[in-house]
Amino acid sequence: MGAYILRRLLLVIPTLLGIMIVNFALIQFVPGGPIEQIIARLEGGGDVFESISGSGSELAETGDSDNYLGSRGLPDDFIEQLEKEFGFDKPPVERFLNMMWDYIRFDFGDSYFRNISVVELVVEKMPVSITLGLWSTLLAYMISIPLGIKKAIRDGSRFDTWTSGAIIVGYAIPGFLFAVLLIVLFAGGSYWRLFPLRGLTSDNFADLSLIGKVLDYFWHIALPVLASTISAFATLTLLTKNSFLDEIKKQYVTTAKAKGLSEQKVLYGHVFRNAMLIVISGFPALFIGVFFGGSLIIETLFSLDGLGRLGFEAAVARDYPVVFGTLFTFSLIGLVVGIITDLTYVMIDPRIDFEGRG
Repeated sequence: MGAYILRRLLLVIPTLLGIMIVNFALIQFVPGGPIEQIIARLEGGGDVFESISGSGSELAETGDSDNYLGSRGLPDDFIEQLEKEFGFDKPPVERFLNMMWDYIRFDFGDSYFRNISVVELVVEKMPVSITLGLWSTLLAYMISIPLGIKKAIRDGSRFDTWTSGAIIVGYAIPGFLFAVLLIVLFAGGSYWRLFPLRGLTSDNFADLSLIGKVLDYFWHIALPVLASTISAFATLTLLTKNSFLDEIKKQYVTTAKAKGLSEQKVLYGHVFRNAMLIVISGFPALFIGVFFGGSLIIETLFSLDGLGRLGFEAAVARDYPVVFGTLFTFSLIGLVVGIITDLTYVMIDPRIDFEGRG
């Protein structure tokens, strides 16, 4: 097993390098880079870069458009200075090598358009993503595993038919549409105002008692977590049912019953461990997928500022340090999680031997 883990760890390096090369190459052909973004906003009088272009409000008050650089075009030396500051005066290959050298040392630099480092920016947005990822995954498992087992035991019954219909409906409904429905019904949209519509906590969160803080936290996350869970819940339930059905039909189950073991002993003493192999071992990958993937629309609907919105805003603004820094980090974590998933397989079922492959 040690040799297998070593091979997988060594494979992380070329895989991660390939991901970065492909994305860096693609980004070279995308129009509207950081320099163009700054020039466009300067010439348009935007207030995002007032520290560079001067106060747009002062321009509006004085009406002195002759002193505004955007009215007569930006000087070439100013543009060259911008390119040098952002490193775009160097060839793409050199920029890529410099970037990877910094990333190997986990130096992701600062955001182009925010006065904050990439690491601090990700840490700032992480509570929202941890909330959605952790609780959505746990809720999906807590509902799906018991329901999937029940459906497998009562396969073909009326209970199985009705719950399958509900699961199909849940799978067909997009998470963002279900979020809108929850807002309309329970967040003051058109009916009841039972839950808040924005943020993870209330304004007076610091003044609440410990129990009050816990209740306030769950009160705020109830609707977004439900909206994030619906599709994962449907998929996981069917996966659990099918896994149990496959195991129930195997010879060892018939043998165990013939020996006089009770149905509960056979089900949870023998079938459960084998059937749950693929379900439980997929927990790390599912959590990381929800955690880092996030949901831009759900975060926007519930006014949650997480990694989903951060990634979208960075891509739109061409904030390359944020884009590539998060891509490198999340890709690395995703590859490591793949190894952890394999180890989870072995922990659950020691009969699995990856060393025997090939």
